[in-house]
Amino acid sequence: MTIRLLLADDHPVVRAGLRAVLDTEADFAVVAEAATAERAVELAACEPVDVVLMDLQFGPGMHGSEATALITARPGAPRVLVLTTYDTDADILAAVEAGASGYLLKDAPPEELAAAVRTAAAGQSALAPAVALRLMDRMRTPAEALTKRELEVLQLVADGLSNQQISKRLFLSQATVKSHLVHVYAKLGVESRTAAVAAAATRRLIRTP
Repeated sequence: MTIRLLLADDHPVVRAGLRAVLDTEADFAVVAEAATAERAVELAACEPVDVVLMDLQFGPGMHGSEATALITARPGAPRVLVLTTYDTDADILAAVEAGASGYLLKDAPPEELAAAVRTAAAGQSALAPAVALRLMDRMRTPAEALTKRELEVLQLVADGLSNQQISKRLFLSQATVKSHLVHVYAKLGVESRTAAVAAAATRRLIRTP
């Protein structure tokens, strides 16, 4: 059976490289490409696709996790395999919660990529070993792990947003934002926004500009 693929990445060189690697597999067929997350959602709805290889960052447009959620919400939707350079807790949790069947880093060897595509196409979970390890670590120490919402708030702090801007972005009250930050400080053992961002970046919980 041929596994039909959609490549979603805003870099033409990356898409060309992926196509070159995937074309060497006899049971793979790249049937469409998308340079934006919005276009990936459109193509996934109208093209005969089995697996979408989804980047996370697409510049100013829709995020890959948002596109993943829209794609996987449809009945009979294709599987989504996230293929990215980001391995932070914030990115991983957002993608998994959005319905991604797998999460792989772009430096994965071709054989690992091919295996992940086949695993995702079969409806099973395909996580890079490092990603699976991070998720297991979170499960082992749930009391110390930042929640998805806490990671979202902290990521926006790292992006330079004020509490007021964060409250508008996430549709939360400013009091709720402050409460999340208090919990973040306690879990990370810090006392300020700057220290929280630094500690979280060191532990690869969030991305820093």
